Amino acid sequence: MNENGLTYIDLFAGAGGLSEGFIQSGYQPIAHVEMNEYASKTIVTRIAYYYLKEQGNLESYYQYTKGVISREEFLKLIPEEELKTVINKEMSEVTIKSIFETIDVIKQEKGIDQIDIIIGGPPCQAYSLVGRAQSSHMLIPMEDDPRNELYKMYVQFLNKYKPRMFVFENVAGIKTARGGLAFKNLQMYMRRVGYEIDYHELNAKNFGVLQSRKRVIIVGWLKGTGYEYPTFDVLKSKTEVWNLLSDLPQLTPGNKADYYMLNDMRRVKKYVKENSIRQKNDVLTGHVARPHTAQDIEIYKRTIDLWFENEKHERLKYDNLPENLKTHRNRSSFVDRFKVVEGDMEYCHTILAHLSKDGHYFIHPDIDQHRSITVREAARIQSFPDDYFFEGPRTSQFVQVGNAVPPKMAKVIAEKIKKQLEKK
Repeated sequence: MNENGLTYIDLFAGAGGLSEGFIQSGYQPIAHVEMNEYASKTIVTRIAYYYLKEQGNLESYYQYTKGVISREEFLKLIPEEELKTVINKEMSEVTIKSIFETIDVIKQEKGIDQIDIIIGGPPCQAYSLVGRAQSSHMLIPMEDDPRNELYKMYVQFLNKYKPRMFVFENVAGIKTARGGLAFKNLQMYMRRVGYEIDYHELNAKNFGVLQSRKRVIIVGWLKGTGYEYPTFDVLKSKTEVWNLLSDLPQLTPGNKADYYMLNDMRRVKKYVKENSIRQKNDVLTGHVARPHTAQDIEIYKRTIDLWFENEKHERLKYDNLPENLKTHRNRSSFVDRFKVVEGDMEYCHTILAHLSKDGHYFIHPDIDQHRSITVREAARIQSFPDDYFFEGPRTSQFVQVGNAVPPKMAKVIAEKIKKQLEKK
């Protein structure tokens, strides 16, 4: 362990959900590697947030998120050595050497000898069950997707930096992708570079997140260190999804209520307060409702009505709609393409990056709002705090949120691993 705490590198970092949990647990980020421009900018903004918070200057952060100062003015407040830790590059055999060189310079400048842990996981689309179902419509079949081989990049980082432990996260479908060959090869490569490993399929709902979200979490440790896969107690939220949404301003399709301060904490539910999702001075961002057609609004209302009617929790079937509301020719698949967020349950269904395409699968449970959920609502369901600012256009923000590891889940994993690393 280094003088300033445990250190980590985040690979395929996305918008930083996994990283957020580790930072909240006291780890020091050495580098985040992410190919997407907007996701990288989101991580830069988050690093700036933590730097300004440490300096006691969050007012500048609020000014930026409210649009009072430009991004250029904002980033001038942050030292270059902090900003350079975000490496916006695609990982490949061509780029990996230069990424190593950048990280080595960061380590030298920060006086870091040992990387304690590497976290992250390659893009999950190549392994997802939904992705494979759609493969027949793609130019490149899923089994030939080059992203299938990105785990080799991850293993090269393990071999280069020899962290004491690592956390590799991916969708449950990775176990069966390519007939299970990809997962088998992944484990073989990890063991070959000197690690013992174990894996389990974990669900975010058992970590106090108000969402059912299954992920395979591989934990590895250097052979001979005596570490082990953490034991996780089931953590139930004992609240309802409504309580994540009820204090936010009500919106109808096409309207917005973002970029202003949320000062009234009286309406905030216990879960939101206890999990630090909202603070008194938070600037509300990303709370912008999509416009919807009159037809979609009518379908949304029917979907909500059906779910809450007599507490039957019945899903709308597309074929049961009146003929004047049916526009899709394909009526044999995705018959439940309209789905309400389960406001009256302890968790809702999985937030997906598909939110960037349309919101039919994530309808707000309030019939008076009759719309799909906003970026901020999706982020809350993922357990991101309101002070987490997502960069880029709305479509990109939805993708960033939908692909992220819930920070609340990540924090529990980080703290369990921290106990082992600090002990030995």
